[in-house]
Amino acid sequence: MREDTEQDRTEWRISPARGIIFCLAGIAINLAASGLMDLLHIPLYMDVVGTMLVAALGGYLPGVIVGLATNLLHELWADNSMYYGVLNVLIAICTTWFAERGYLKKKAWIPVLILVLILIGGGHGAVMTWLLFGYADGRVPADMVEQLGEWLGTGGPATQIIADVMIDVLDKILSTLLVVGILWIIPERVKQKLYFRGWQQAPLSDEIRAEVERAGSRGVSLRIKILLLLVLATMAIAAIGMGIAVMLFQDYTQSDHIKQGKGIAKLIADTIDADLVDDYIEQGEAAEGYLETEQRLYDIMHSLPDIQYLYIYQIREDGCHVVFDLDTEDLKADDPGAVVEFDESFLPYLDDLLAGKEIEPLVSNDKYGWLLTVYQPVYDGEGRCVCYAAVDVAMNVLQDYRENFLMRLIALFLGFFILIFVVGLWFAEYNIVLPVNTMAICASAFAYNSEEARESSEERIRGLQICTGDELENLYQAFLKTTQDSMQYVEDIQHKTEQISEMQNGLILVLADIVESRDKCTGDHVRKTAAYTDIIMRKMKEKGYYADELTDEFVFNVIQSAPLHDIGKIQVKDAILNKPGKLTDEEFEEMKQHTVAGSEIISRAIESVPDSAGYLQEAKNLAEFHHEKWNGKGYPTGLAGEEIPLSARIMAVADVFDALISKRSYKKPFTFEKAMDIIREGVGTHFDPYVAEAFLEAEQEVRSVAKAFGEL
Repeated sequence: MREDTEQDRTEWRISPARGIIFCLAGIAINLAASGLMDLLHIPLYMDVVGTMLVAALGGYLPGVIVGLATNLLHELWADNSMYYGVLNVLIAICTTWFAERGYLKKKAWIPVLILVLILIGGGHGAVMTWLLFGYADGRVPADMVEQLGEWLGTGGPATQIIADVMIDVLDKILSTLLVVGILWIIPERVKQKLYFRGWQQAPLSDEIRAEVERAGSRGVSLRIKILLLLVLATMAIAAIGMGIAVMLFQDYTQSDHIKQGKGIAKLIADTIDADLVDDYIEQGEAAEGYLETEQRLYDIMHSLPDIQYLYIYQIREDGCHVVFDLDTEDLKADDPGAVVEFDESFLPYLDDLLAGKEIEPLVSNDKYGWLLTVYQPVYDGEGRCVCYAAVDVAMNVLQDYRENFLMRLIALFLGFFILIFVVGLWFAEYNIVLPVNTMAICASAFAYNSEEARESSEERIRGLQICTGDELENLYQAFLKTTQDSMQYVEDIQHKTEQISEMQNGLILVLADIVESRDKCTGDHVRKTAAYTDIIMRKMKEKGYYADELTDEFVFNVIQSAPLHDIGKIQVKDAILNKPGKLTDEEFEEMKQHTVAGSEIISRAIESVPDSAGYLQEAKNLAEFHHEKWNGKGYPTGLAGEEIPLSARIMAVADVFDALISKRSYKKPFTFEKAMDIIREGVGTHFDPYVAEAFLEAEQEVRSVAKAFGEL
């Protein structure tokens, strides 16, 4: 069970201090290698060497920690590095997977690992960059991207992705070869000490670990349940957290757009000469200062990219009278003095607009798009509202901001999700799954059949040395104590069981001999029928008939109690029992009562020895019902089909067959073949079809028993 039973528990797993140093060393290698590439202006990353080394030597947990921590620390001087942490984490997982299967020692598998890392770093990484930032991350020089685009005839993100993959191919080849080379020179004993283990019990050998991994369960395994719990809990928390973050971001961005719109509207209002508004409406561009004012408005609109539309309306009962309306790329402006119908979204505010009051900014989504509209009253020298300066700020950019923010959250979350997932599984594996499964395996494999087997099984359980320090350890200690206490009683129980079994078998044989000594015709009938029942039941188990009933205990009970099936004949008169000729009807009726008499005898035995009720119950069934027939025409009660106990249906075949091939004072024995034909003819009428079929298919074994008793 253990790799080394004398190991101190502190050697079972890597110490926290050593583990921290190990992880810090991996992070330092990543940062140093990446910094060296920057210092030498070499367009390579080389920021996964430490991750791959730690993952190959320490396993999933330290590899994921180093991969994620590297990018978080790199964020201090390299913007947006933290979003790529998931790539480093995936590289750690792939490296560990290859290392644990020994593939890093096989040259044929090295190119496969390189290809996988290229797909992660170059392919997935370039796509992430495009989706998050819309441009390459700057590692590939712009002139190289441009030359590559001209050579391939491509442009835009496609060229950037291709260039990034090309660089990543070289980067991952060099990183992988460097890591493999280092692993080749590290001694195996050092590798064993560096692997992250969290044993809470004596370490398992590879064979036992494989057995634990193969251990099945009736339903969903504990490992899968923990896995699902981790995934669901983490996903739920992440979904809630990201949902709240996105809503807060949207609220903040929308609030910022509202402030921006109000500022622009106020600036526009200050640009207009309110006293000339009526002239602007009537004369248009011919009015004094109109063109100069319009140009200033264009300058304002072009200075802010989020402005969709800019216009100035005078609100009257018949509609919106245009003072200024600026052209855009997708919409021709209305001329000064034109009347524009009220938009439906402004109807609730019409009274306030006609009264010259301020209204709150309005968000609408109609034929002009998703817009934030801000109306700013323009007052003349007498304080009257003569028009409204209006600005429509495009809100679709808000959706772009929100989607980009969500994508960054997801990219950042994925790295932490994998970390939480790996930590949870690692902790659960060593603290729950392995201790529980090893206890289960030891319990299921516990052997009672000999003193040596019992001692070996007990030592195996004691050797687990589970030390989780929680309720699981309490369970183990209770399990161990129960096992040790139980062993003290096993020998006594076995001794008593053997005595009881010997007494029971002796009693049966004595009773059978008593009956046979009175019936001079039967000879070894009870012993032969017991042998036939054994043959029938073994064949039925082989064919899968009555599997629920044909347990080992049932088979044992039937074989052992079979000699008692004619025990009731002890109450039949000798004259009838040994009559050489055919019985009269009255004599046959009396003979039939041996079934009832046998049942009563065994019933009294059951009352006297209640602990043997299960064993004696089969004897009672055999004695009372072995003359019942499948079609219900037997005796003493006329039961039919499966109403007849299975043991009696089995005995019916054995009893009839032996009577057929045996010599009696009133008949000559039938041949073996004739007897088998008679059994075959009785299928479905006299005999249970399954029982008879099993008997007939075991013809050779039946013949051997008959020969052994001198019948053939």
